[in-house]
Amino acid sequence: MMATKMPVISITGPRQSGKTTLAKMCFPHYSYVSLENPETFEEAQSDPKLFLTRFKSGLIIDEVQLLPQLFSYIQVISDERNQAGEYILTGSQNFLLSAKISQSLAGRAFITHLLPFSISELKQGGFMQSNYEQYIFNGFYPRLYDRKIKPNLFYPSYIQTYIERDVRQIINVSNLFLFQKFMRLAAGRIGQILNYNNIANELGVDLKTVKSWFSILETSFVAFFLQPHFQNFSKRLLKTPKLYFYDTGLVCNLLGIKRIEDVENHWARGALFENMMIADLMKNYFNRSEMPPLYYWRDNTGNEIDCLIDENNLMKSIEIKSSTTINSDFFKGLNYYKQLNKNSKAFLLYGGNDNYARKEAEVVSWNNAESITG
Repeated sequence: MMATKMPVISITGPRQSGKTTLAKMCFPHYSYVSLENPETFEEAQSDPKLFLTRFKSGLIIDEVQLLPQLFSYIQVISDERNQAGEYILTGSQNFLLSAKISQSLAGRAFITHLLPFSISELKQGGFMQSNYEQYIFNGFYPRLYDRKIKPNLFYPSYIQTYIERDVRQIINVSNLFLFQKFMRLAAGRIGQILNYNNIANELGVDLKTVKSWFSILETSFVAFFLQPHFQNFSKRLLKTPKLYFYDTGLVCNLLGIKRIEDVENHWARGALFENMMIADLMKNYFNRSEMPPLYYWRDNTGNEIDCLIDENNLMKSIEIKSSTTINSDFFKGLNYYKQLNKNSKAFLLYGGNDNYARKEAEVVSWNNAESITG
């Protein structure tokens, strides 16, 4: 366990992903403080060194990103004491994207991201669903399953809390309604190559504002960008990232999907399925404390691979289809890529329940995606 080797353990991820629960479960004898408590925040802000030194036997600090200057004091004290696992830091923002903070933690922290449940985790916990539409609609936040909260009740409050607390902590958004409209526009573009100008025009704001708002979604673990893979096959490649959300239940709410039955016939069904699968592949890497080596590939003639997993000596090419039946056309992109890269293994990740091998690719069910990352 890295807590026996490193002085600081960092657990980041979106709100309600279970960071505090995990920290308390793994370190039951540690003191716990939350900087969302006004009194605790004021105490830590007024004298950070005194605040930290009064805890002698291990400390969990929740929402630590609210007080960035605390990181420098943590650096100094951990260097002086040289105790492994002394500080457990949790936060709903990826504070490591801040150069100042990441410099303070460099070489001192073991970093892990805790995202909402993966499909394999829900299966192990006894929450297996018979069809993927249920997962797409419900999403993967622990509280939905632990407390049996309906998505239509959970997500509106989640979005409102996120905008009023997290967004305002990062920047001063004067028009919260406009930011929520921005989130809905972003949700409608999952799986697409990002066009900042198009969104700026629809919102009536400048390009700089749109880019800063996307950085907020990324920093707070709401959305992420799948970068293109640049391996040179003497073809001109697209170099703009694709947009995805960490949770499809949140996307469904932003798109106004009210029932599970509506997912099946919704215009975004394919994109929602692709988003769920890309996020699930990513979770399986994060759950092993590995950075996900995930990319997409597309050339300027329209040939595309939905997901590439770059494992150095082997490239895994993945086509993602929401259909429950197999069509020979599904393998066209995989066959084209295989001709360009002989050192690649092809997978078709689809909406059916069977797993089997074909000459073109390994066919993998949506509920067995973790096998691809194994």
